[in-house]
Amino acid sequence: MENIKKVLAQFNLADEIAEIKPMTSGHINNTCRVKLASGAQYTLQAINTFVFKEPEKVMDNILAVTDHIRGKLEAAGGDTERGCLRVVLTKDGKPMYRDEEDTCWRVYGFVDHARTYDVIEDPIQLYNAGRGFGMFQRMLSDFPMDSLYETIPDFHNTPKRFEALFEAARQDKAGRAESVSEDIAFYKERLEAASLLVKLTEEGEIPLRVTHNDTKVNNILIDDATNEALCVIDLDTVMPGWVALDFGDALRFAANTAEEDETDLSKVSFDMNLYEQFTRGFLREAGKYLTEKELEYLPHGVRIITLELGARFLTDYLDGDVYFKIHREHHNLERARCQMKLALSIEEKFDEMRAITRTCIEQFK
Repeated sequence: MENIKKVLAQFNLADEIAEIKPMTSGHINNTCRVKLASGAQYTLQAINTFVFKEPEKVMDNILAVTDHIRGKLEAAGGDTERGCLRVVLTKDGKPMYRDEEDTCWRVYGFVDHARTYDVIEDPIQLYNAGRGFGMFQRMLSDFPMDSLYETIPDFHNTPKRFEALFEAARQDKAGRAESVSEDIAFYKERLEAASLLVKLTEEGEIPLRVTHNDTKVNNILIDDATNEALCVIDLDTVMPGWVALDFGDALRFAANTAEEDETDLSKVSFDMNLYEQFTRGFLREAGKYLTEKELEYLPHGVRIITLELGARFLTDYLDGDVYFKIHREHHNLERARCQMKLALSIEEKFDEMRAITRTCIEQFK
């Protein structure tokens, strides 16, 4: 705890520290909630430099994007404190602090009377989350995409994620490949479908845009009193990407009738009511800013990102659980199989998804 206090002393915080409380959510970064004697609250994170090799570039991206969003909110008379992540600078004006052990730290303003949801409790929350992510896309539609660093190269290049899975199976570092041979076969059968967005981009059919690239609904703050979406958080992976995958990742997470690591696969399915709620909210805000082709392939993004994440979980399991934090033995395998079951449900309901999407597109033209 003394080390944490020493780190916090490097940042522009105006009062003494009253409380430091670890936060357990999230697969990647270690996080603490900090309360000052004045009552002001902040979020302190140690950036995972195994995942983000160049944390300075991550923070440059975050500063640029949040400044842009804050400018849009100011111009519209919006709430810049609750509607946009606020980076607290160090005393020497930098967005992060690297300590003597080479650990990289950052501090954000904490948005009170709001929370994130791992499981949606009311469909209106997902409609509003759709609006929130749609507004995020809309406000960044004129951001200069080429100015962003690619913080994780090929992060959502799904064919390469599949290649990494198949290579992990060949290397079999943890001696687990034989026990998951049927799981690997599942992904081999779906390689072509998972490669669709990359293929369409290479052919010039759909563009890349500034995207969040990790739009799980627990990466958006929901107001406790109104259920309105307030602020998109966890901006480490903001970089060029596909809108369809941002759209899809939110739904892969929130429209699953079970949690992401559910072991009873009979509980796992894709909820079409939640799909419609999010789609309506998202297209209400972002629909006019997307091309006809992007709109057409939104449902494909749901299937592709579900397959991609399952492949990533399975790859990490084969590699010995070195990327995602796990809380029990075989946790990554359980996560992978949950995504596989969800992908099957999405495939079964795909025609209905496309019909709902077309209706929403017409509604918000």
